[in-house]
Amino acid sequence: MSFARPQPVPRVPTPPQGDEVAAFSTYLEAQQAVDYLSDQKFPVQAVTIVGTDLKMVERVTGRLSYRRVAIAGAGSGAWFGLFVGLLLSLWGGGRAANGVVFIGIALGAGFGLLFSVLSYALTGGRRDFTSQSQIVATTYAILCAAESAGEARSLLRQSPNGLGKARAAAPAAPSAPTGPYGAPAPTPTPTRAPDPRWTTPTGEPRYGAMLPTPQDPAPTAPTPPAQPPAPQAPPTPPTSGDQPSVTPPQDPYAPPQDPRQQR
Repeated sequence: MSFARPQPVPRVPTPPQGDEVAAFSTYLEAQQAVDYLSDQKFPVQAVTIVGTDLKMVERVTGRLSYRRVAIAGAGSGAWFGLFVGLLLSLWGGGRAANGVVFIGIALGAGFGLLFSVLSYALTGGRRDFTSQSQIVATTYAILCAAESAGEARSLLRQSPNGLGKARAAAPAAPSAPTGPYGAPAPTPTPTRAPDPRWTTPTGEPRYGAMLPTPQDPAPTAPTPPAQPPAPQAPPTPPTSGDQPSVTPPQDPYAPPQDPRQQR
């Protein structure tokens, strides 16, 4: 019968190694999974529980007042006085031992009450509540060595909790297009319009023309000349029959006319 030697804990912070075989929402589920592996005679020294997305949670347990502070201080001081009294009673007689114990309890309770009340008074009421803090993880993953990950995963599938919740897979990167036999596909070369200096309108090369060089710029289409505006027809003079009658304006300084002359 051989016992596996546990792996030493690294002295410096080291990232965990291994393949993830299961993930759970609570630490109790992860603990039960590792306990199940241990019951199945699996080498659990190759297993690591890793908590991800850590959060610090502080749970408030109650309100703090002078009364509660005094009771808590007196209780803790009495326990310390009892311990000191029992130590001193070992070197005394029967009656002296009882007296030493009671004196130790009384002195311890008094000093504990005094120190706790003074400490609370010095805070100035900035923290009038009691609480408990703990670190909580969102997901507890179980990592296992690569050579034993398959066996651990198959055993956990038969456990009451199974493999836990499914982890979100990372999005796969878009794969590059491949040609035949898995070779990368060639990048298509952009096509250029044929140059009329070297090719005919049908696309055939012109005989006797020099080949284009990279320094020769491509010709640009000539800009058509601007057309002059169309001449306008001269205005047609009005005829005598179409001329409107114009009434001459009256002179405001002319003398008034006799109505009998107008008849």
